Amino acid sequence: MKKMISFFAACLFVCSFTFAQIKVGNLLTENRENPIGIDILQPRFSWQLMSEGRNVMQSAYEIRVSDGTSSSKNKKIIWATGKISSDSSVYVTYTGPSLGSGKKYYWQVKVYDNTGKASAWSDPAYWQMGLLQASDWKAKWIQQGFAEDSISEPSPLFRKTFSTNKKIQSAIAYITAHGLYEAQINGKRVGEAYLTPGWTSYKKRLQYQLYDVTDLLTTGNNAIGITLGNGWYRGYIGFSNNKNFYGKDQSLLFQLELRYTDGTVQTIISDDSWKSSTGSIKSAEIYNGEFIDARDEKQGWSTPQYNDDGWSGVKLANFPDDNLIATYNEPVKKHETFKPIKIFTTPAGEKVIDFGQNLVGWVVVKVKGKAGDKITISHAEVLDKAGNFYTENLRAAKAQDTYILKGGGEEMFEPHFTFHGFQYIKVEGYPGELQAENFTAVALYSDMKKTGHFSSSNALINQLQHNIEWGQKGNFLDVPTDCPQRDERLGWTGDAQVFSRTAAYNMRIHDFFAKWLQDIIADQGPTGAVPFVIPNVLGDPIGSTGWADCATIIPWNMYLAYGDKRIIERQYGSMKAWVECMHHQSKNDLWNTGFHFGDWLFYRPDDDNDGRAAVTDKYLIAQCFYARSTQLLINAAKVLGKDDDVAAYTQLLQKIKDAFVKEYMTANGRLVSGTQTAYVLALNFDMLPESLRQQAVDRLVKNVASYDDHLTTGFLGTPYLCHVLSRFGHTDVAYKLLMQETYPSWLYPVKMGATTIWERWDGRKPDSTFQTPGMNSFNHYSYGAIGDWMYRVVAGIDTYEDKPGYKHIKIMPHTGEGLTSAAADLQTYYGNISSHWKEENGQFIFDVEIPANTNATVYVPAADINSITETGKKLSESKDIKVEGNDNGYAILNVGSGKYHFIVNK
Repeated sequence: MKKMISFFAACLFVCSFTFAQIKVGNLLTENRENPIGIDILQPRFSWQLMSEGRNVMQSAYEIRVSDGTSSSKNKKIIWATGKISSDSSVYVTYTGPSLGSGKKYYWQVKVYDNTGKASAWSDPAYWQMGLLQASDWKAKWIQQGFAEDSISEPSPLFRKTFSTNKKIQSAIAYITAHGLYEAQINGKRVGEAYLTPGWTSYKKRLQYQLYDVTDLLTTGNNAIGITLGNGWYRGYIGFSNNKNFYGKDQSLLFQLELRYTDGTVQTIISDDSWKSSTGSIKSAEIYNGEFIDARDEKQGWSTPQYNDDGWSGVKLANFPDDNLIATYNEPVKKHETFKPIKIFTTPAGEKVIDFGQNLVGWVVVKVKGKAGDKITISHAEVLDKAGNFYTENLRAAKAQDTYILKGGGEEMFEPHFTFHGFQYIKVEGYPGELQAENFTAVALYSDMKKTGHFSSSNALINQLQHNIEWGQKGNFLDVPTDCPQRDERLGWTGDAQVFSRTAAYNMRIHDFFAKWLQDIIADQGPTGAVPFVIPNVLGDPIGSTGWADCATIIPWNMYLAYGDKRIIERQYGSMKAWVECMHHQSKNDLWNTGFHFGDWLFYRPDDDNDGRAAVTDKYLIAQCFYARSTQLLINAAKVLGKDDDVAAYTQLLQKIKDAFVKEYMTANGRLVSGTQTAYVLALNFDMLPESLRQQAVDRLVKNVASYDDHLTTGFLGTPYLCHVLSRFGHTDVAYKLLMQETYPSWLYPVKMGATTIWERWDGRKPDSTFQTPGMNSFNHYSYGAIGDWMYRVVAGIDTYEDKPGYKHIKIMPHTGEGLTSAAADLQTYYGNISSHWKEENGQFIFDVEIPANTNATVYVPAADINSITETGKKLSESKDIKVEGNDNGYAILNVGSGKYHFIVNK
C-alpha cells in the first residue's frame, strides 16, 4: 500500500512539474502581432511569460530568427542569440544581419525562469519588411486620364488586368494614394482597412500599406480595381471652406510583388498601361458625406471579364518619393454594429431612427425600390427639446449620404470615403416603411486592442466609464480628433495631451500615438512652436500653452505606460525645441506673452454678477506648463543619459518656479487667480515652496466647498483636479466631485442621457436647451480624463518611473463615499494586472493579480498589519510577501507575480 501511495505521489509530482513548466506566448514585433510592412531596420521583440505561479521571473532568453516560410525545408536561421542572461521580455532589439526589403522573417523565443527551468520554443511569429529604399518602388504615380468634373469631383476608378501562368507562392500589394483609396482584386475587397492611407503630414510623411493578396489571385487572368476619394488630402478640411490643402490631384501608387513557387518574381505596377473611368460615387467629402448613384455602377469592373473598351487611359505624374513611409499605427476598421432601438416620427414630421449610442462611422442601408428613387440619410447626435432632429451644432458640415437606386431587387448602400458622428439618422425618400432590419449602424475607429476594464458598484460611474471609452473610440480615428461630427475633426493637441494617459488604460494606443508624434516633429515650426492641430492645416504654428505641451507630455505618458525608450529618443529633439521656444519668449524666466487658449471651456454661469465664473489668468497657466514641460525634458534627459541637459534644465526649472512665485503669489501664498485650476496646476506641477503647499491645498478645498462640491475647471485643470486632492490627503473631496450628479460635474451628462463625453459641462442645459451651437460637440473626450484617476487612484493601478511600462507596478486603491466596490484590469505587455476591491460585512476584500516577470508594491488599506490575511494566512506566515512597513493607513507589501486574496478585518 505504501509503495502504491508513493507511486501516485511521484506521478502527481511529475504532473505538477509538467503543468507548472513556464510557457511563452503573445509574441509581438514592434508592438504588433505578425505585422507586415515594417521599415524599422532593427525591429524589437516582446513576449509574455505564461504562468500563474507566484514570484515567476525570467532569468534568461534565447531568440532565433529565420527567413523563408515556416514550413519551408530550406528555412535558414539568420540570427540566434544563444542564451542571454536577462529579465528583458519587452523591446528586445534585433541585432542580426541586415534585413531585406519586402522579405518575411520568422522568430521564436525560449525563456528560462528564476529557478533555471526552460520553456519550450514558442510557436513561430513573423513579420514582413516594407520597401526600405526609394529605388524599391518601381511603380509610377498615375492619375485619371479624363477631364474631371471639378464641381462634384466624382471618385475615379483605376483598372489593370494581367495574367499568370505559374503557381503563385505569395503576392504582396503595396498601395498608397493622394486622397483615400479602396482596392479590389478579382472583384473582392483588399484588406479590412478603411480611410487608407490614413492622415499624416502628407508632404513629409505619406504612409503606404502592405496587403497579402495571395488568396485573391488565380492562375490565369486577374484584374486590379482601385477607387479614390478626396479624403483629407484635397477635400474640405479645417475652417473657412479650406480645400486642396495638400494638393489638387487624386493620384495612385500601386505595386504588386508576385513570387512563384519556382522562385521567379513578377512585379505589377501602376503605369501608363492602366485605364480609368468613374462609377457610382459621384462625390465624397469627410464633412459633407457621400453621394452614390447606383445607376452608374460598373458591375464587375474589377474582374478580368469586364469589358473596359470605353474607359480612358491614365496620366503619369511625378511626385517625390522621399516622403513614403510604412504604416506605423493600426488601420481604421469596422467594429461594433448597432440596430435601431426606436423608429419614430418627430413633431416636425421627420422619419428618424435612434441607434441608442453616439458613435462614429456610417449606416448600412438595405432597400428595394425603383430606378431613380433617391434616399437621403442625415446624421445627428441629439434631438432638440421638442424631440426634433437637431443638426445646428454640425455648423457647415452637411453630414448627409445620398443614394440613388438602380432598381431591380434588393440593394445595399454604405459610404466609402466619409464618416459621421451620430446617434440618430433622418431618413428621406425611403420607399416603403422603415424597418429595423434594413438599417445597421457601423462603428469605425483605429483597430486598437482593448486593454482596460473598469467597473464599480455605482451604475452612473459605470456609464461614465462607458462614455469615456466611446468618446475615445469615436475620436481615435487614425488621428486623435477633437470631435467627429462637425466641420472640424482635427487633431487638436490640447485635447490629445490631457486625455493621453486615460487613453492608455482603455486601449493599446502605443502605435497610434507613436505615429502621430512623428507628425508633431514634421509640423513643428522652426522656432519650436507646435501647431494647434496635428497634422497642421491651420497655418503657421503659434504654440499655445497646454496645447503645444503635447510635445512633452504625450511622449512621457507613452514612456510610463509602455516603457518604450525609443519614443523618448525619437521625440527628444521635439521636446527640447518646445521648451526652448518658451525659453526664448520669456523675459526674466517669465513667459507672459503670446496667444493662449487658457483653461478652455471652464465654468461660466450665464449671468455672473458675483464673480463666480472661474477665470484663470492665462499667463499663470502658461508659466505652470512651462515648468511642467521643462521637468519632463529633464526626466527624458535622465532616461537618455544626457547629463549636461539635466544640469542645465534643472537650473532653468528653478528659475521658472521662482519667477512664478514672484509674479503670481502673495507672501501669504494666495494666487492672483483664486480658481480651482490655478491651485491645481500650481500644486500638481510643484510650483510652490513646500512650506506654502498646505495652505494652497486648504484654499483649493475651500473653493470646491464654496461651489457646493462642484468643479469649475476647464480642459487644462480638469485632468489634475482629483489627483491633487488625493495627493494632499483629500480623496474624500475628490470622491464628492466624482459622485456629483448636478451641473457642472462628470455625472450630469450621464444623468442627461449621454453615451459619450460632452465638449461642454452643460452641452444640454438643465432645461434641455443647448449651449451655443458654434461649439457644442456631444462626443469630445477631453473631460473623460477623469478615467485616469479612476484607474490610478480608485482602483489603484499605477506605474513607477524606475521601471516603466508596468515592470514595477504600484497597486494602491482608495475607497470613498458612494462606492462599495471597484474593479480594474489592465492588459500590459507583461500580462494582466488586476485590482479588485469591495467592502462588505465589515471587511475590505482585495484581489490582486500581478503578471509574470514583474513585481509590485501593493498598498493594502489597513492601520494594523495583523488585521490582514492573504488566502487565509497571516502575512507573517507567507513566504511570497515581504512587508515593507506601514504608512498613512496602508500596509506596504512587496510581491512578485501571481494572484493574491487579501482580507482586512476592520
